[in-house]
Amino acid sequence: MMSDTYYVSGPTLDRRQFWIAAANGAVLWFAAVLLLRWLGPMGIHDGANRVILYALVVPGTYPFNLLIGRIARLQKGQMVQALALGTAVAMVLDGVALAWAPTLYGATIDLHMGAATVILWGAGVGILLAFWMDR
Repeated sequence: MMSDTYYVSGPTLDRRQFWIAAANGAVLWFAAVLLLRWLGPMGIHDGANRVILYALVVPGTYPFNLLIGRIARLQKGQMVQALALGTAVAMVLDGVALAWAPTLYGATIDLHMGAATVILWGAGVGILLAFWMDR
């Protein structure tokens, strides 16, 4: 029988899963910042390159969702919880870094904003994929 629910609500995260999801958010955020800092001066945020970058975030995010599921040993219905937590950690770190250490993203305001918007896009993509994976 098909269900009309969009995702399956699973058990809450245990302490281990909670901390793995939170740490995953921090590590992936930092890795994304470093990658975008390196790619930014090459024009990745300009014109058609931006479209390609945003498009690549979708298939590039999926393996990380699978990885967090495996590392945290998530059960069916826990992916949204884990990704929401990891994304919240990443968003807090992003906000703090943009306010107090913007040069982490690159040398110019354009590079700061380009990297921050890609990270924000990736956060949304990650959570949307988690809903799809939990369906």
